[in-house]
Amino acid sequence: MLHLFRRCGIEFFIKLQHCLLGLYAWEFVISLDFDWKVITGKHAFRWPLFFYFAGRYLMLAALIGIIVSVDPPTSLNCHNLVTFNELAASASLGLACINLAVRTIAVWHNKWITRLVILLVLGHWSLVLQSGLVITSWTPTSGCVIVETKNTILAATSLYAMSFDFIVLCLLAYRLAFALDPISIASGGLARRLISEGLVYFLVSFVCNSISSLLMIIIVYDPVVAVIFHIPACVASTIASSRVVRSLSTFNAETGRVQ
Repeated sequence: MLHLFRRCGIEFFIKLQHCLLGLYAWEFVISLDFDWKVITGKHAFRWPLFFYFAGRYLMLAALIGIIVSVDPPTSLNCHNLVTFNELAASASLGLACINLAVRTIAVWHNKWITRLVILLVLGHWSLVLQSGLVITSWTPTSGCVIVETKNTILAATSLYAMSFDFIVLCLLAYRLAFALDPISIASGGLARRLISEGLVYFLVSFVCNSISSLLMIIIVYDPVVAVIFHIPACVASTIASSRVVRSLSTFNAETGRVQ
């Protein structure tokens, strides 16, 4: 019975990765116009966009790598490929958090808040850069199959991301609600846009990371089922974060009120 459950889990995992790649590819293509405007200079490149581009393309590379690992044409080195996929997906989650954190730093423009946010970022990335959390083995039928996972660190990464996003969103909301200079910060509806976009991102990230963390904590007997929603959480957070960046960047270009 347990063997059948594990087999169903593997099949579901493989199909889910194909669906995620299709979803992300569609999202990627329909938003390429923004990337092209930045590349061609039609939209000004500001340094926070580095995190947007890095997270967006790392997530795409991770999904392609995952598809190769679960549906390979020939035998391959699972360890190296899976390590790359794992780091790229986790890094995209970390970069998604940074996208909102950068805007909080910009709104506060306070050295203590900046230091606090930087410390939170460093703490998150100390978990993100952990490697060897997913151990796989090669099988002719299913490619690189997960045989062991370090659920504690993976769950800690997701929980940290949730806490990080919550702290940053609260700081952002507080600053915009009690801004000393309401004309420069809240004019043109920028405050409402920052709060609404940030809240949408936080809710998406919170729900997805909550499900992922709970499965890792509760289901310890099957490594595949335990981490089955880790990649969906990374994908959802990256999509939501990228949409926030594009929305705010478009808003900025239309108003010209943000430095």
